[in-house]
Amino acid sequence: MSIEQVKRLLKQKENIRLEFKEAQHALPTNLFETICAMLNRDGGDILLGVTDNAELQGVEPTAIEKITREIVTLSNNPNKLDPPHILFPLVHAVNKKTVIHIQVPASSQLHKSASAVYDRSADGHFVIKQPHQIAEIYNRKRTHYTEGIIYPKIRFTDFKQDLFPKVRNLIKSNVANHPWLSLTDKQILERAGLWKKDYQSGKEGYTLAAVLLFGKDEVIQQILPHYKTDALLRVKNIHRYDDREYIQTNLIESYDKLMDFVAKHLPDKFYKEGNQRKSLRTDIFHEVVANILVHREYTNAHPATFVIHPDRVETENANNPNGHGPIILGKFTPFSKNPTVAKFFIQLGLVEELGSGFLNVNRFVKEYGGKRSPEFIEGNTFKMVIPISEKMMAKKFDGAGVSGGAVEGLIEGLTEGLKQKLINLIKTMVIEEGKRIPFYANKISEPEKNIERYFKLFRDKQLIEYRGSKKTGGYFLTEEIKKKLKQ
Repeated sequence: MSIEQVKRLLKQKENIRLEFKEAQHALPTNLFETICAMLNRDGGDILLGVTDNAELQGVEPTAIEKITREIVTLSNNPNKLDPPHILFPLVHAVNKKTVIHIQVPASSQLHKSASAVYDRSADGHFVIKQPHQIAEIYNRKRTHYTEGIIYPKIRFTDFKQDLFPKVRNLIKSNVANHPWLSLTDKQILERAGLWKKDYQSGKEGYTLAAVLLFGKDEVIQQILPHYKTDALLRVKNIHRYDDREYIQTNLIESYDKLMDFVAKHLPDKFYKEGNQRKSLRTDIFHEVVANILVHREYTNAHPATFVIHPDRVETENANNPNGHGPIILGKFTPFSKNPTVAKFFIQLGLVEELGSGFLNVNRFVKEYGGKRSPEFIEGNTFKMVIPISEKMMAKKFDGAGVSGGAVEGLIEGLTEGLKQKLINLIKTMVIEEGKRIPFYANKISEPEKNIERYFKLFRDKQLIEYRGSKKTGGYFLTEEIKKKLKQ
């Protein structure tokens, strides 16, 4: 959450989705009762360092590190929050006072704190004891959040085992000392809320969210035969497609495949934010792709699509709507459609926090696509329209249209088979410069040793050059070859 959003919250009164708590020196004693109630109801925001009357009191500098550490640790402790729902607070400075912000999503599960079930109203949190009230929460979540459907016959062996090391690496790169890293693979699934017990029906087992995140492809297809994400490029052939990626694998690898499709076909534009150089393409479409995967209604057979046109990208996916019509910046309330999947993506670093994607796309898209604004439309299908620069797209596709004849003149005296491989490599570099040897080896399906050999040949002829440091640099076409390719 940005500092502007925190300031907006400070102008409001406490309500069913907003709670202020004093925390000058220590964690408020009833903090996890409030967190539990928000998880069980509609989610919300908690600001520590603020009185009930919205007076900014602040958190003492010496207590900040201890309080934030305890929130992370205790939210992952089933004795404090059962089932655990790990939270990562953010620290903000407002008018020289420190405020700690905790964003709590609505959960698809029923949570307890210290063995008690809490719910929330506009007046705050309250404990509920009556069985019919608890059953009401169960029923509301069971019918609304289909990601929590339990499949008692699913076994751990139905999950893609080689995905777990990758997941651990992603978690570690996001939070080096993440508490899940000390757990076994099965314990990670349980702690992430991907295994649960329905206390009404007695059913227990792994959930639909677990299958979507870790299931083998054949297991996902047996449970959801309609499941697919269809990525299409419609720039030259607008009636059918120029390229297609038909994705039917787990959500973690689906994310990688969609981002590869983006990198393959959309132009990039670098710009500086402060002293930091950023890739606008990555920043925008990381959010778009994550949104398609995280907030989709998977029991609906409507296929998810990601279509690149000459002047825009359009996406569409089945949705469990939280309203109907266009979403307006500054007037929307973040609402997770699959809170367990969203929580897992946050741990992987593939999603920041609820609502961040909408704000980040709005923030970057005018730098990338011109004056037009992105569109986000709620309904039974959720639609996004992301404008892209026609000029940049045309330039990228002109690059891809480099003639083989122009390349041949630069690399004479080779066998026909080798010459064709080098032409393909040059064409790939026209589209994607600045990458390293493994990237190009994967792109043209050649061993890395061959790419090293080809690059030596190119360097000897001064066709390419390496720019940047050994760790972060990449290969670029020289200006001389670029001019010749355009001739």
